Amino acid sequence: MKRTTLADTNGRDVRVERLRASRIQDSEAKTARARRGTRPSQAGRRITIAQVARDASVSTWFVYNQPQVRDAVHAGMATQREQGLQRPPAPGRHQVSPAGLQTELALARDEIRDLRKERDRLRERVRLSLGAEIEEVDRNRLVERVQQLERDNASLSAELTSTRDQLAAMEGRLLETEDDLTAARAGLRRAIRSVPPR
Repeated sequence: MKRTTLADTNGRDVRVERLRASRIQDSEAKTARARRGTRPSQAGRRITIAQVARDASVSTWFVYNQPQVRDAVHAGMATQREQGLQRPPAPGRHQVSPAGLQTELALARDEIRDLRKERDRLRERVRLSLGAEIEEVDRNRLVERVQQLERDNASLSAELTSTRDQLAAMEGRLLETEDDLTAARAGLRRAIRSVPPR
């Protein structure tokens, strides 16, 4: 068995500390990105937890569980309720052509098709994962049952060996007893013969 040395412990502590510092730094960067998305200067865009999470590339769980970000989102939402949604200044009016609309529609359809494929792929992965978990449970039960049967078999084998030993000992005693009985009968006959008739 390998003995843990002081150098190993110190090295592990340094790695753990580096990992902790990296996580703190990552969390601070995520918090800063998320807080930028809560400013009312995001003209024309409604401030919501989902929108802030999407803009900052973080999960909604992160937004809910970081008090600074959550409070900033609620403050931004309150400001928007009070002041109304600020629409961006309209750029120079330009006419959207039917061809442009058709292109956007085709792109949207492509994106929907890709999202459906991704959904189906993820659904299949979840199904396979659940199937593997169920099979793993059955396999574990089977292994436990086989191990129990092996233990029972070993116990019965030991009991059989012990019984065979006892039987052999009894057979030996029986032979000894038969020999003693034969000798006793022979002695009794000799004794009867040696007694003179009256």
